[in-house]
Amino acid sequence: MISQRRRPSLQPHERFAEQLLAVLSGLRPVHSMLGRTIGEAYDQLVRLAPTTPLRARNTTPVIRTCRGFHPCPGVVEAWAVIAAGNQVRAMAFRLEQSPDLRWRCAAVEVTPRRHQN
Repeated sequence: MISQRRRPSLQPHERFAEQLLAVLSGLRPVHSMLGRTIGEAYDQLVRLAPTTPLRARNTTPVIRTCRGFHPCPGVVEAWAVIAAGNQVRAMAFRLEQSPDLRWRCAAVEVTPRRHQN
């Protein structure tokens, strides 16, 4: 019998990093995050998404590293390093677990783009 390698289950912050990257690079619409955000997070995405802060010319951005830390039960403070070509950016976000046990994004920030002279 041939063994199949299973992809390890992603942690909630890793799944959200992928979803946020898709929205902030212009690959998915902001409304795809409806129901996955709480508080100001959706408004933050609405403001950020049109500027596609994580889009890069002629290359697809990827998550190099994603880490999360639990300051208290039901909360994850996470950050991700995003690479696209020779550009490297950072994204930080906060997840909170709702009473229905679903994780929702409560805040998101992206490092500003550096302007080249």
